[in-house]
Amino acid sequence: MKMDERKQQILLAIIKDYINTAEPVGSRTISRKYKLGVSPATIRNEMADLEEMGFIEQPHTSAGRIPSDMGYRYYVDCLMQREELTREEENTIHRGYENKVREVGEVINRTGRMLAKLTNYTALVRSPQMATSNFKHIQLVLMAPAQAILIVVMDTGAVQHQIMSIPESITQQDLEQISSVLNAKLQGKNMDNIRLALIKEVYFELHKHRHILDLALELMQDRLTTEAEDKIYLDGVFNILNQPEFHNVDKVKVLLSLLEQEEMLRDILEHSQGIQGVTVKIGNENARQEIQNCSMVTASYRVGNKVLGTIGVLGPTRMEYAKVVTVVDHMTRNLSRVLESILKGKG
Repeated sequence: MKMDERKQQILLAIIKDYINTAEPVGSRTISRKYKLGVSPATIRNEMADLEEMGFIEQPHTSAGRIPSDMGYRYYVDCLMQREELTREEENTIHRGYENKVREVGEVINRTGRMLAKLTNYTALVRSPQMATSNFKHIQLVLMAPAQAILIVVMDTGAVQHQIMSIPESITQQDLEQISSVLNAKLQGKNMDNIRLALIKEVYFELHKHRHILDLALELMQDRLTTEAEDKIYLDGVFNILNQPEFHNVDKVKVLLSLLEQEEMLRDILEHSQGIQGVTVKIGNENARQEIQNCSMVTASYRVGNKVLGTIGVLGPTRMEYAKVVTVVDHMTRNLSRVLESILKGKG
Protein backbone atom coordinates (compact mmCIF):
# COMPACT_ATOMS: atom_id res chain seq x y z
CA MET A 1 0.00 0.00 0.00
CA LYS A 2 1.39 3.40 -1.01
CA MET A 3 1.94 6.03 1.64
CA ASP A 4 3.10 9.62 1.17
CA GLU A 5 6.20 10.92 2.91
CA ARG A 6 4.38 12.84 5.64
CA LYS A 7 2.39 9.80 6.70
CA GLN A 8 5.60 7.75 6.66
CA GLN A 9 7.28 10.29 8.96
CA ILE A 10 4.34 10.25 11.38
CA LEU A 11 4.08 6.46 11.40
CA LEU A 12 7.82 6.23 12.01
CA ALA A 13 7.54 8.72 14.89
CA ILE A 14 4.67 6.75 16.47
CA ILE A 15 6.57 3.47 16.22
CA LYS A 16 9.82 4.88 17.60
CA ASP A 17 8.06 6.58 20.50
CA TYR A 18 5.95 3.55 21.37
CA ILE A 19 8.96 1.22 21.26
CA ASN A 20 10.79 3.53 23.68
CA THR A 21 7.95 4.29 26.11
CA ALA A 22 5.33 1.52 25.78
CA GLU A 23 2.77 4.35 26.05
CA PRO A 24 0.17 5.30 23.37
CA VAL A 25 1.36 8.27 21.31
CA GLY A 26 -0.64 11.45 20.80
CA SER A 27 -0.36 14.18 18.16
CA ARG A 28 1.05 16.72 20.64
CA THR A 29 3.85 14.32 21.61
CA ILE A 30 4.81 13.87 17.95
CA SER A 31 4.66 17.61 17.31
CA ARG A 32 6.81 18.39 20.36
CA LYS A 33 9.42 15.63 20.07
CA TYR A 34 9.88 15.06 16.36
CA LYS A 35 9.81 18.54 14.77
CA LEU A 36 8.04 17.50 11.57
CA GLY A 37 7.21 21.08 10.64
CA VAL A 38 3.42 20.64 10.76
CA SER A 39 0.80 21.53 13.38
CA PRO A 40 -0.71 19.07 15.89
CA ALA A 41 -4.02 19.45 14.01
CA THR A 42 -2.40 18.29 10.76
CA ILE A 43 -0.75 15.42 12.60
CA ARG A 44 -4.15 14.41 14.06
CA ASN A 45 -5.65 14.35 10.56
CA GLU A 46 -2.80 12.22 9.25
CA MET A 47 -3.13 9.88 12.25
CA ALA A 48 -6.82 9.48 11.51
CA ASP A 49 -5.91 8.48 7.95
CA LEU A 50 -3.26 6.03 9.18
CA GLU A 51 -5.81 4.49 11.55
CA GLU A 52 -8.34 4.13 8.75
CA MET A 53 -5.65 2.50 6.59
CA GLY A 54 -4.96 -0.02 9.39
CA PHE A 55 -1.40 1.05 10.29
CA ILE A 56 -2.18 2.33 13.78
CA GLU A 57 -4.95 1.71 16.31
CA GLN A 58 -6.44 3.27 19.41
CA PRO A 59 -6.21 0.91 22.41
CA HIS A 60 -8.97 2.74 24.32
CA THR A 61 -11.05 5.91 24.09
CA SER A 62 -9.28 9.28 24.33
CA ALA A 63 -5.87 7.62 24.34
CA GLY A 64 -3.09 8.11 21.85
CA ARG A 65 -2.38 5.62 19.07
CA ILE A 66 -0.18 2.54 18.93
CA PRO A 67 1.16 0.71 15.87
CA SER A 68 -0.83 -2.26 14.56
CA ASP A 69 0.80 -5.45 13.31
CA MET A 70 0.32 -4.02 9.83
CA GLY A 71 2.08 -0.83 10.87
CA TYR A 72 5.06 -2.74 12.24
CA ARG A 73 5.20 -4.77 9.03
CA TYR A 74 5.31 -1.60 6.92
CA TYR A 75 8.01 -0.23 9.19
CA VAL A 76 10.19 -3.37 8.95
CA ASP A 77 9.76 -3.66 5.16
CA CYS A 78 9.89 -0.01 4.12
CA LEU A 79 11.09 2.38 6.82
CA MET A 80 13.50 0.58 9.12
CA GLN A 81 17.22 1.24 9.01
CA ARG A 82 19.30 -1.39 10.79
CA GLU A 83 21.26 -0.24 13.82
CA GLU A 84 25.00 -0.81 13.83
CA LEU A 85 26.46 -2.83 16.67
CA THR A 86 28.47 -0.81 19.16
CA ARG A 87 32.13 -1.59 19.78
CA GLU A 88 31.16 -3.05 23.17
CA GLU A 89 28.55 -5.35 21.56
CA GLU A 90 31.04 -6.55 18.97
CA ASN A 91 33.51 -7.25 21.79
CA THR A 92 30.84 -9.24 23.66
CA ILE A 93 30.45 -11.54 20.66
CA HIS A 94 34.20 -11.79 20.13
CA ARG A 95 34.82 -12.66 23.80
CA GLY A 96 31.96 -15.16 23.73
CA TYR A 97 33.66 -17.20 21.05
CA GLU A 98 37.34 -16.36 21.59
CA ASN A 99 38.07 -19.19 24.07
CA LYS A 100 38.75 -22.47 22.32
CA VAL A 101 35.42 -24.28 22.34
CA ARG A 102 35.45 -27.86 21.10
CA GLU A 103 31.89 -28.90 21.95
CA VAL A 104 29.01 -27.91 19.68
CA GLY A 105 26.62 -27.84 22.66
CA GLU A 106 28.73 -25.24 24.46
CA VAL A 107 28.81 -23.02 21.36
CA ILE A 108 25.01 -23.21 21.11
CA ASN A 109 24.67 -22.38 24.82
CA ARG A 110 26.96 -19.37 24.49
CA THR A 111 25.05 -18.20 21.43
CA GLY A 112 21.77 -18.22 23.38
CA ARG A 113 23.31 -16.31 26.28
CA MET A 114 24.78 -13.65 23.99
CA LEU A 115 21.55 -13.27 21.99
CA ALA A 116 19.55 -12.74 25.18
CA LYS A 117 22.09 -10.29 26.57
CA LEU A 118 22.44 -8.21 23.40
CA THR A 119 18.71 -7.95 22.64
CA ASN A 120 17.25 -8.08 26.17
CA TYR A 121 14.58 -10.47 24.88
CA THR A 122 14.23 -14.27 24.94
CA ALA A 123 16.65 -16.26 22.78
CA LEU A 124 15.96 -19.63 21.18
CA VAL A 125 18.63 -21.70 19.43
CA ARG A 126 17.95 -24.98 17.72
CA SER A 127 20.93 -27.32 17.88
CA PRO A 128 22.50 -28.52 14.61
CA GLN A 129 20.55 -31.26 12.83
CA MET A 130 23.49 -33.54 12.15
CA ALA A 131 21.12 -36.39 11.33
CA THR A 132 20.33 -34.65 8.05
CA SER A 133 24.02 -34.69 7.11
CA ASN A 134 25.02 -37.20 4.45
CA PHE A 135 28.10 -39.41 4.34
CA LYS A 136 30.78 -37.91 2.11
CA HIS A 137 33.70 -40.24 2.79
CA ILE A 138 34.41 -43.22 5.05
CA GLN A 139 37.92 -44.49 5.65
CA LEU A 140 39.40 -47.28 7.79
CA VAL A 141 43.13 -46.95 8.45
CA LEU A 142 45.42 -49.47 10.14
CA MET A 143 47.11 -47.81 13.13
CA ALA A 144 48.86 -50.80 14.74
CA PRO A 145 48.41 -54.56 14.83
CA ALA A 146 44.82 -55.26 15.94
CA GLN A 147 43.94 -51.55 15.91
CA ALA A 148 42.37 -49.31 13.27
CA ILE A 149 40.85 -45.85 13.14
CA LEU A 150 37.47 -45.22 11.54
CA ILE A 151 37.20 -41.75 9.94
CA VAL A 152 33.82 -40.48 8.74
CA VAL A 153 33.48 -37.19 6.85
CA MET A 154 29.99 -35.71 6.40
CA ASP A 155 28.89 -33.34 3.66
CA THR A 156 28.79 -30.50 6.22
CA GLY A 157 32.55 -30.94 6.62
CA ALA A 158 32.09 -32.51 10.07
CA VAL A 159 34.73 -35.14 10.81
CA GLN A 160 34.13 -38.02 13.22
CA HIS A 161 36.75 -40.56 14.20
CA GLN A 162 36.94 -43.55 16.49
CA ILE A 163 39.64 -46.09 17.38
CA MET A 164 38.46 -49.71 17.05
CA SER A 165 39.93 -53.13 17.77
CA ILE A 166 40.29 -55.53 14.84
CA PRO A 167 41.69 -59.04 14.34
CA GLU A 168 45.49 -59.08 14.04
CA SER A 169 45.26 -60.78 10.66
CA ILE A 170 43.57 -57.75 9.07
CA THR A 171 45.80 -55.74 6.70
CA GLN A 172 45.56 -52.22 5.34
CA GLN A 173 44.49 -53.74 2.02
CA ASP A 174 41.52 -55.40 3.77
CA LEU A 175 40.55 -52.07 5.36
CA GLU A 176 40.77 -50.31 2.00
CA GLN A 177 38.43 -52.89 0.50
CA ILE A 178 35.92 -52.36 3.32
CA SER A 179 36.23 -48.57 2.95
CA SER A 180 35.66 -48.83 -0.80
CA VAL A 181 32.44 -50.81 -0.42
CA LEU A 182 31.12 -48.55 2.37
CA ASN A 183 31.77 -45.46 0.24
CA ALA A 184 30.13 -47.01 -2.83
CA LYS A 185 26.98 -47.95 -0.89
CA LEU A 186 26.62 -45.17 1.67
CA GLN A 187 28.00 -42.02 0.01
CA GLY A 188 25.31 -39.30 -0.24
CA LYS A 189 23.07 -41.04 2.30
CA ASN A 190 22.49 -40.54 6.03
CA MET A 191 21.75 -42.92 8.87
CA ASP A 192 18.01 -42.23 8.59
CA ASN A 193 17.66 -43.38 4.99
CA ILE A 194 20.00 -46.36 4.94
CA ARG A 195 17.61 -49.22 4.22
CA LEU A 196 17.91 -52.80 5.38
CA ALA A 197 18.31 -53.91 1.76
CA LEU A 198 21.33 -51.61 1.42
CA ILE A 199 22.90 -53.06 4.58
CA LYS A 200 22.35 -56.56 3.20
CA GLU A 201 24.20 -55.56 0.02
CA VAL A 202 27.15 -54.33 2.09
CA TYR A 203 27.24 -57.53 4.14
CA PHE A 204 27.02 -59.65 0.99
CA GLU A 205 30.08 -57.95 -0.51
CA LEU A 206 32.03 -57.97 2.76
CA HIS A 207 30.96 -61.34 4.20
CA LYS A 208 34.59 -62.16 5.09
CA HIS A 209 34.79 -59.07 7.31
CA ARG A 210 31.41 -59.15 9.06
CA HIS A 211 32.98 -58.54 12.48
CA ILE A 212 34.73 -55.32 11.38
CA LEU A 213 31.64 -54.19 9.48
CA ASP A 214 29.45 -54.70 12.56
CA LEU A 215 31.85 -52.61 14.64
CA ALA A 216 32.14 -49.85 12.02
CA LEU A 217 28.37 -49.48 11.52
CA GLU A 218 27.74 -49.55 15.26
CA LEU A 219 30.34 -46.84 15.88
CA MET A 220 28.96 -44.70 13.05
CA GLN A 221 25.45 -45.03 14.44
CA ASP A 222 26.53 -44.17 18.00
CA ARG A 223 28.63 -41.13 17.09
CA LEU A 224 26.10 -39.64 14.67
CA THR A 225 23.16 -40.26 16.98
CA THR A 226 25.02 -38.37 19.73
CA GLU A 227 25.69 -35.46 17.38
CA ALA A 228 22.11 -35.49 16.09
CA GLU A 229 20.34 -34.57 19.33
CA ASP A 230 17.70 -32.05 18.33
CA LYS A 231 17.49 -29.63 21.25
CA ILE A 232 16.12 -26.15 21.77
CA TYR A 233 18.30 -23.94 23.97
CA LEU A 234 16.42 -21.14 25.74
CA ASP A 235 17.93 -18.11 27.42
CA GLY A 236 16.60 -14.81 28.75
CA VAL A 237 13.09 -16.05 29.56
CA PHE A 238 12.71 -13.39 32.25
CA ASN A 239 13.69 -10.69 29.76
CA ILE A 240 10.38 -10.95 27.94
CA LEU A 241 8.42 -11.28 31.20
CA ASN A 242 9.87 -7.93 32.30
CA GLN A 243 8.24 -6.19 29.33
CA PRO A 244 5.12 -4.14 30.28
CA GLU A 245 2.99 -6.18 27.86
CA PHE A 246 3.52 -9.27 30.01
CA HIS A 247 2.56 -7.90 33.40
CA ASN A 248 -0.79 -9.61 32.81
CA VAL A 249 -0.87 -12.93 34.69
CA ASP A 250 -2.91 -14.76 32.04
CA LYS A 251 -0.52 -13.71 29.25
CA VAL A 252 2.45 -14.83 31.32
CA LYS A 253 0.89 -18.26 31.97
CA VAL A 254 0.21 -18.82 28.27
CA LEU A 255 3.72 -17.78 27.25
CA LEU A 256 5.46 -19.83 29.95
CA SER A 257 3.39 -22.86 28.98
CA LEU A 258 4.61 -22.54 25.40
CA LEU A 259 8.25 -22.07 26.42
CA GLU A 260 8.07 -25.33 28.40
CA GLN A 261 7.08 -27.31 25.28
CA GLU A 262 10.23 -28.06 23.32
CA GLU A 263 8.39 -29.77 20.47
CA MET A 264 6.30 -26.64 19.83
CA LEU A 265 9.38 -24.41 19.96
CA ARG A 266 11.11 -26.73 17.48
CA ASP A 267 8.08 -26.46 15.19
CA ILE A 268 8.10 -22.64 15.43
CA LEU A 269 11.78 -22.44 14.47
CA GLU A 270 11.43 -25.07 11.75
CA HIS A 271 8.96 -22.90 9.82
CA SER A 272 11.71 -20.42 9.03
CA GLN A 273 14.64 -22.86 8.77
CA GLY A 274 16.48 -22.67 5.47
CA ILE A 275 15.07 -19.27 4.45
CA GLN A 276 17.87 -17.01 3.26
CA GLY A 277 18.61 -14.07 5.51
CA VAL A 278 16.69 -12.79 8.54
CA THR A 279 12.95 -13.46 8.88
CA VAL A 280 10.64 -11.25 10.95
CA LYS A 281 7.19 -12.54 11.94
CA ILE A 282 4.98 -9.98 13.64
CA GLY A 283 2.00 -10.70 15.88
CA ASN A 284 -0.70 -12.56 13.95
CA GLU A 285 1.85 -13.65 11.32
CA ASN A 286 2.97 -16.25 13.86
CA ALA A 287 1.18 -19.57 13.38
CA ARG A 288 0.99 -20.36 17.10
CA GLN A 289 -1.80 -18.46 18.85
CA GLU A 290 0.23 -18.39 22.09
CA ILE A 291 2.74 -15.94 20.57
CA GLN A 292 0.43 -13.80 18.45
CA ASN A 293 1.08 -10.86 20.77
CA CYS A 294 4.81 -11.35 20.16
CA SER A 295 7.26 -10.97 17.31
CA MET A 296 9.88 -13.49 16.29
CA VAL A 297 13.12 -12.69 14.46
CA THR A 298 14.92 -15.76 13.11
CA ALA A 299 17.77 -16.79 10.82
CA SER A 300 19.34 -20.11 9.85
CA TYR A 301 22.99 -20.91 10.45
CA ARG A 302 24.89 -23.15 8.09
CA VAL A 303 28.20 -24.75 7.23
CA GLY A 304 28.95 -24.27 3.55
CA ASN A 305 25.61 -24.61 1.78
CA LYS A 306 24.19 -26.96 4.42
CA VAL A 307 21.61 -25.50 6.82
CA LEU A 308 22.21 -26.90 10.31
CA GLY A 309 19.77 -25.03 12.55
CA THR A 310 18.01 -21.79 13.43
CA ILE A 311 18.39 -19.05 16.01
CA GLY A 312 15.55 -16.81 17.08
CA VAL A 313 14.63 -13.89 19.30
CA LEU A 314 11.16 -13.70 20.84
CA GLY A 315 9.87 -10.37 22.12
CA PRO A 316 6.76 -8.21 22.22
CA THR A 317 5.46 -6.73 18.96
CA ARG A 318 6.85 -3.50 20.45
CA MET A 319 10.29 -4.88 19.70
CA GLU A 320 13.41 -2.93 18.79
CA TYR A 321 13.41 -4.47 15.32
CA ALA A 322 16.28 -2.36 13.96
CA LYS A 323 18.55 -3.64 16.74
CA VAL A 324 17.34 -7.23 16.88
CA VAL A 325 17.60 -7.84 13.13
CA THR A 326 21.22 -6.64 13.18
CA VAL A 327 22.10 -8.81 16.19
CA VAL A 328 20.46 -11.95 14.76
CA ASP A 329 22.18 -11.47 11.40
CA HIS A 330 25.56 -10.88 13.05
CA MET A 331 25.21 -13.81 15.46
CA THR A 332 24.13 -16.19 12.70
CA ARG A 333 27.20 -15.43 10.62
CA ASN A 334 29.52 -15.79 13.63
CA LEU A 335 27.87 -19.03 14.73
CA SER A 336 28.24 -20.47 11.21
CA ARG A 337 31.93 -19.53 11.18
CA VAL A 338 32.66 -21.03 14.61
CA LEU A 339 30.77 -24.25 13.90
CA GLU A 340 32.54 -24.69 10.60
CA SER A 341 35.86 -24.43 12.44
CA ILE A 342 34.79 -26.94 15.10
CA LEU A 343 33.13 -29.47 12.81
CA LYS A 344 35.88 -29.56 10.24
CA GLY A 345 38.61 -29.79 12.82
CA LYS A 346 36.79 -31.86 15.40
CA GLY A 347 38.50 -34.88 16.81
